[in-house]
Formats: sequence, structure tokens, C-alpha cells
Amino acid sequence: MVIPARSRKPMVLYGHVGSNPTLSAMKTILIDNPIFLLFFTILALVVIWNIFLHLKLWQIKKKLKVFFAGKKASDLEGVLSEEIKRLKKSEADVKELFKSSKVLEKMATQSIQKVGVVRFNPFKETGGDQSFAIALLDFQDNGLVISSLYSREGTRIYTKPIETGQSKYPLSKEELGALKKAGVKG
Repeated sequence: MVIPARSRKPMVLYGHVGSNPTLSAMKTILIDNPIFLLFFTILALVVIWNIFLHLKLWQIKKKLKVFFAGKKASDLEGVLSEEIKRLKKSEADVKELFKSSKVLEKMATQSIQKVGVVRFNPFKETGGDQSFAIALLDFQDNGLVISSLYSREGTRIYTKPIETGQSKYPLSKEELGALKKAGVKG
């Protein structure tokens, strides 16, 4: 059924206080009686405060869930006890690593750290640079020099000990060059 445009009733907006007697009465009660206004204000503040506290409680529960995750203990004292045990074990492990590092440091100072090689031809008229002198030294310039002299008749190998960059045996210019390449000064 179609209603003609003239017979339609105009739409009434209930948001307007003057047209709704219930809203008008509420406005009168709230404005004329400040106790109701104070009560509703306090009620609104309590609801907002309650929402805030629930959010904070949810955040704390979330943090506690993460904190207690993977732990055998279900209370704070048990978790702290476990953490103290882990800390003591970690301290013992660190002490053990410190001892190991001291041993490795001592070994490193006595290990070969510097190497110098010089290739040369001891006989100018024949062959190439097939002879060599190599210096193998530790941190304190202690070690040895190895010299290899190649000729048609054979190869001869010589070694000389080095202490603090010096040898008690006379060194050839090639051996001194190998020491210099290894980092010995002087």
C-alpha cells in the first residue's frame, strides 16, 4: 500500500529535549538537583578508574606469564631461587673460562707468531732462487732460523737457535733478512 505524501506524519526527533517529556524531566532533575549530577559524575569516574585498573592488571598478568614461562617453580620465591642457582653456575663457568684463557694466553706467547722467508741463489753462476732462509719466532722473538742451500750435488739444511732476536752463531745476510721480515728490530 502506498501512502500519499500529504498523509505522511512528520518525523519527530527525540534528541530534542522540548519534544520529549522524559528527557525534559531528566534534565530538570539533573539541573535542579546537583546530588544526582555529582552521583553520575562519580559513577563515571569509578567506571573509568575500573577500566584503567583492569588494563594494568592485564599487563601485569602478561608480564608474570612471560616471567614464569619455562620455570619449574610456580611462585616468585621458587623462580628467584632458580635464578640464583643459574647465576652461581654462570659465575663458576666464567671462572673456568678465565682459567682456560690464562692457559691459552701462556701457550700463545710461546707459539710461533712471526714468520719471515727470504729466497736466494747462493751460487751466482748456476741455478735460480731455490735456496731459502726462514725465521720462526714466538712473541718474545725466541725461535729458530732454518737455512736451505740448494746445489747440483744436493741440498744442505742448517738451523740456528734465536733468543730475543739474536743468535749465538753468526747469521748470513739472508738469515738476518728473514729475521727482519719476521719483525725483529735491530
